[in-house]
Amino acid sequence: MSESKAAPEPTGRVRYSIAKKLNSRMFLRLVGVFISIDIILCLITGAALIYSSEIKAEAAAKLLTASGIPDTESAGWLRMTGIETAVLIDEPPGIKIPKPFSYMLPKITQDAKRSITVTSDLNAPFLEKLEGLTYVVCPVLGSTAYQISVSLGPFFHIFRYVLAVLLIYEFLAVLARMRKDRRIIRRTLDPISELTRAAQSLNAVSKQLDPEKMAALAGKLEGINASRLDTRIQVDDTQDELKNLARAINGMLDRINESYRAQVRFVSDASHELRTPISVIQGYANLLDRWGKNDEKTLQESIIAIKDEAANMKDLVEQLLFLARGDNDTIMLQTETFNLAELAREVYAETKMIDASHEFDIRLADAFVSADRALIKQAARILVDNAVKYTNSGGLITLSTEVEGENAKLKVTDNGIGISPDIVPRIFDRFYRADESRARATGGAGLGLSIAKWITSRHGGFMEVLSREGLGTRISIVLPKTEKAADLSVR
Repeated sequence: MSESKAAPEPTGRVRYSIAKKLNSRMFLRLVGVFISIDIILCLITGAALIYSSEIKAEAAAKLLTASGIPDTESAGWLRMTGIETAVLIDEPPGIKIPKPFSYMLPKITQDAKRSITVTSDLNAPFLEKLEGLTYVVCPVLGSTAYQISVSLGPFFHIFRYVLAVLLIYEFLAVLARMRKDRRIIRRTLDPISELTRAAQSLNAVSKQLDPEKMAALAGKLEGINASRLDTRIQVDDTQDELKNLARAINGMLDRINESYRAQVRFVSDASHELRTPISVIQGYANLLDRWGKNDEKTLQESIIAIKDEAANMKDLVEQLLFLARGDNDTIMLQTETFNLAELAREVYAETKMIDASHEFDIRLADAFVSADRALIKQAARILVDNAVKYTNSGGLITLSTEVEGENAKLKVTDNGIGISPDIVPRIFDRFYRADESRARATGGAGLGLSIAKWITSRHGGFMEVLSREGLGTRISIVLPKTEKAADLSVR
């Protein structure tokens, strides 16, 4: 046995976001800018501090040259300015600034050795160590070597609080900027999100392709045309907004590509189906023109053939127009509540009256639906006609109705030739016929089941096919059931 039923498509899962990626990059960039500014500020502050210390050392050296080591009282006042002086007996500590850099220093201390010492506890915290830093200049004035110490502690005592305030400000500025950047990024990515939603809505299986929505995507897909519908968008997996958009557009392109190819096949098959009756009519017209004017047998044969082919062509054109209106969603449903059993009884009576070569049976149970009665009857007739075509004379065709769960079913069962399992999924394709060799014998263009499927789908239902070669086929129209109307019953 073989059974065909539609299945939902799986959905993808989002993992990463380009918005988060941009937020992270902008955060790191802002932190980097603040760190760079802090480093430059520290370098400038250090240079200014050294320059200030050199100026103080120059003033102290001039004082030593003029007056020598200050007395105890003067040394106390001098210490209050952060400067201490002493006579060196041993070799002066530190290093000399090499030329030509020493030319930028005060002349009186150009040849002096310089060093930076820590006078606080080495185990103290880092900021307290900074307060114990001393800039030491050791000039040789005359024949005496002096040590001039400039304390940097007062400056670093203030600097530690300034630095703390600066870091707090930068931290708050980074947080505020992150929130602002997040809003800016979201607003910037809104067009992509809108485009993604539009593409996803177009990709929804339950919706028709809206020309206005398609036009909204024009310009985004300029490089993809009818000759390049197999083109697909490649996007980095870490960029989810673009990945979702690409997935939606690629899915939409798959559907458009399939629809385009189906349309090409449809036009080709329609042209082929119309070409055959036209060729037959043209052939018999030529036959009449040559010999049929005076030959009654040829005349009658030509008239019958032309009438048959004209009727076939009329049926084909009507089917094509019906499908075209259905594709354009211009067929309005005239919904009413009715009993499928009553409708099946009507189809049974009409078919039995015009076909005496088959046996017919009905097995009816109340099954109420809310639908367009004329269209559902048309679909039922299509199923019965197909059963008649592919069931040998004397075969049995059964119409039955039932309610199963939340669905109402109308079934047409025959004991005909059956359908191969690999063909079942294709029997609803337009112009598809399982046995091309029987096409002219059985009639039809392979559009009946396509029309029946469209009618059923338009009513929110689906079709079930159960078939086995040599045993027969059962095709069911499955519709949502409705409550029984007060005045409806099977009579």
